[in-house]
Amino acid sequence: MLDWDIRKLRILRTLREQGTVTATAEALRMTPSAVSQQLTNLSRQLGVPLLEAQGRRVRLTDAARLVLRHAEAVFEQLERADAELSAYAHGEVGEVRVGAFSTAVPALVVPAVRALRATHPGVSVRVRETEAGEAYELLAGGEVDLALSLAAQAPEVGDGRFTRVELLADPLDVALPRGHGLAAAEGLRLAHLAGESWIFGGSGPWSDITRGACEAAGFSPRQGHSAAGWTAILAMVEAGMGVALVPRTAAARRDGVVMRELSSDRPVRHIVAAVRKGAEEGAAVAKVLGALREVAAGYGG
Repeated sequence: MLDWDIRKLRILRTLREQGTVTATAEALRMTPSAVSQQLTNLSRQLGVPLLEAQGRRVRLTDAARLVLRHAEAVFEQLERADAELSAYAHGEVGEVRVGAFSTAVPALVVPAVRALRATHPGVSVRVRETEAGEAYELLAGGEVDLALSLAAQAPEVGDGRFTRVELLADPLDVALPRGHGLAAAEGLRLAHLAGESWIFGGSGPWSDITRGACEAAGFSPRQGHSAAGWTAILAMVEAGMGVALVPRTAAARRDGVVMRELSSDRPVRHIVAAVRKGAEEGAAVAKVLGALREVAAGYGG
């Protein structure tokens, strides 16, 4: 029987994800020499070469990829075992560490925490605001237990490390200055705003979502101003500097802004939650996911 060392297998998996020994060492808070030594020992234990030189870098051998394919099932089963042991030992008591993007914290996570305090006071939630890419690094590294992101920023559905949960199709409403000629128009459609000056970020997922929604409605939006934060975007709309698509979860009341639901087209952005494969069976994680679903259901769409 081969000696399958779980700790060393995690190092090998992290190397696959990070690409270099140096980046792997930083992710795991180890030294590069310790990473190399552990992987050399694992190669010796398994009796197959796991790394091969590629210029100044190393790459995984076919044998290493075979090992990791089987190891993923082991990691999943260990997560499931941790979840079951936690449920056995603590029942509905436990801490869940959540990594979430900025909009999701006040819109989804905070209301879920409030609800859990009333229904399951033994479940505590520790929140960490983070960008999507970092959230999944933290999730893979065991530093958070649940990550929230836009679907476009989440790992692919086939990623064996995680279980994805579709949480919300967040409707996108149009923000108009209060005195705008279409602010009270019936049957407002996105195409009616084709000639407007639009406000959205210069790049990234929100730029893609805005452009994609407008192009699906038959026009390419003319970007008048660029901003990434919703406070700045809504302030510019209020000042009559343009119009914007705003997720319902991000909308904040401003006297000079009218939020209009579109009568057709009805673009959405998809928000997903993810946990490590198998961890969704843990009692505390399941309660947090349930609370997030309840909050999400209140946004419609």
